[in-house]
Amino acid sequence: MKYISITFFMLYSIGSVAQSLNLTTSRRLILGTLEERTASIGVGDIDNDGDMDVLVANGRHWPGQNRVFVNNGAGIFSVTRPLGVDQETSYSTELADFDMDGDLDVAVGNDYAPNYIFINDGHGQFTKGASFGKPNAKTRNIIVADIDSDGDPDILITNRTEENEICLNDGKGNFTKNLGFGSKDDSTIDVEVADMDSDGDMDLVLANRDEQPNFVYLNDGNLNFPNRIPYGSGVDNTRSVAVVDLNKDGYLDIATANVGNPNAIYFGNKEMTFTNSVIFDTEKDDSSSITIGDLDLDGFDDIVIGNFKQKNTAFLNKKGSTVWIKSDLSKKKFNTYDVLTADLNGDGKVDVLESNSDELNVYYFNRSVGEE
Repeated sequence: MKYISITFFMLYSIGSVAQSLNLTTSRRLILGTLEERTASIGVGDIDNDGDMDVLVANGRHWPGQNRVFVNNGAGIFSVTRPLGVDQETSYSTELADFDMDGDLDVAVGNDYAPNYIFINDGHGQFTKGASFGKPNAKTRNIIVADIDSDGDPDILITNRTEENEICLNDGKGNFTKNLGFGSKDDSTIDVEVADMDSDGDMDLVLANRDEQPNFVYLNDGNLNFPNRIPYGSGVDNTRSVAVVDLNKDGYLDIATANVGNPNAIYFGNKEMTFTNSVIFDTEKDDSSSITIGDLDLDGFDDIVIGNFKQKNTAFLNKKGSTVWIKSDLSKKKFNTYDVLTADLNGDGKVDVLESNSDELNVYYFNRSVGEE
């Protein structure tokens, strides 16, 4: 693996085997010029102009201003505006059409403060809407999914040292019915929603910290989760998970980002045991986030890991997920709370975004060329 630094315009490029991965950033490819306590980013076409805009959630334990960044179509965010008038202790943000009117709204999860929906007017201007979840919980993450299969997006909340919540949407962006999930003493930091057992309903994949076991909770079809299946070592400090069929065998796999332990993939199978695994990242970094995307255009999903005080890294999926090729995103060592992949400049390739606390939020254009 070779790291290539091109000094012209302070452009940095990451090379890989056969030049199949090429991610570039520069002084211009940042989300604003403020170094804020950013914990999360969300991506979607909020102004309905056909390109991907960005929401940034700031604050964490301290009130910060959440921000909207508007894409000019070329992957440059030349317009920004605040999301709402209040500064909040925001940890997480997600975009979805919560009121089912055809545009993307915003959900924001806060620490020790109410969580809120922001309703889009169709042009990327937002009005504060309904609250959701417990009003003063230690919310660490929110996930959007139609978990009750009624056609509208619901919200799942992971609350540090408190019961996790499923907030059901009434179809108009109101969340008056809440259900708990997981154990009440779970230290859950992330959850993914997917049909793990292929029975037609949505199951839950929990990432727990504080050396608690990680579990897959199986849905009985009525939003009860009586059966749980462990995965991982049993004492991982897992901060983030991603669920996708990485080895293309028809079963969903679980990729983990761990604090102080190697990052691993647990492969799904018919028996739902998750005992077949591979370590794709042997370092024992403080990994905070994980995202998936086909970076090198070979038809297989790759992995990006965000770390605390270590380099953020991409891992290319080779030989059916048994071999992983590592590339550092840059030489910088940020406190990265979130990473995402999305096509920001409309060239058909997924780019990479970092949300960094007390540093600039950086993104990388994907200049890769598919392997011949």
